[in-house]
Amino acid sequence: MNCILLPKNSTAIRDALQIKHIHEVLKAKVGDTLTIGEIGGNIGTATIAKIDRDEVVLTDVVLDKKPPAKLDLTVVLALPRPKVMRRLIMNMTSLGVNRIIIVNSYRTQKSYWQSPLLERIDEFVFEGLQQAVDTVPPIIEFKKRFKPFVEDEFSALLAEGDDAVVAHPYAKQSWKAYLAEKKAQQKMPKVLCIGAEGGWIAYEVDLLRKHGCTAMSLGERILRTETVVSVLLGAWLVQ
Repeated sequence: MNCILLPKNSTAIRDALQIKHIHEVLKAKVGDTLTIGEIGGNIGTATIAKIDRDEVVLTDVVLDKKPPAKLDLTVVLALPRPKVMRRLIMNMTSLGVNRIIIVNSYRTQKSYWQSPLLERIDEFVFEGLQQAVDTVPPIIEFKKRFKPFVEDEFSALLAEGDDAVVAHPYAKQSWKAYLAEKKAQQKMPKVLCIGAEGGWIAYEVDLLRKHGCTAMSLGERILRTETVVSVLLGAWLVQ
């Protein structure tokens, strides 16, 4: 937690996890300075005026720094196992993904859609923002029907000339070669489609390709979804 996020115009921290972090990790006391951010607004600092187990009162609040820019990127993610969801949402939020669309896939178990963790998405976003010292959450959408989403909505994600990529270990074209070409053109894909563990099935890859995606491979190894997300998004961070 590298930044304490607060609601607009708030000068007191009452969230139990934030207070615990201030006490046990930062070991802060009255007079110390905290890095804070206003949800949806700027980042800055504040001084602790009062601190106890239930509340941290702030003074001298200065919010003078804009949050980091978002990546111009939409990630279409097949709903993964619930235990993986928290890490993926946190990581994509921390890395600055602008929009996340969580879709059903053939290898997504129906029970995943009933997981109580889906009700905690905002909590995971909050953790990712505080890790990255950001204040602006990504747009997150859920699409439970893969085929209608791809056929009726996917093209709207792309402006004329934009590229979309689907990660697929059996694709002929490598991500490395594709990326070298796009960096030379100073043009990165606008949409990145990543399957859950086990990947997309051939039908799903073919449908995505039909609607504007290029299939790319990271090699013959079958990787965990978290690994694929980290490797692919790293390309946006170093461009």
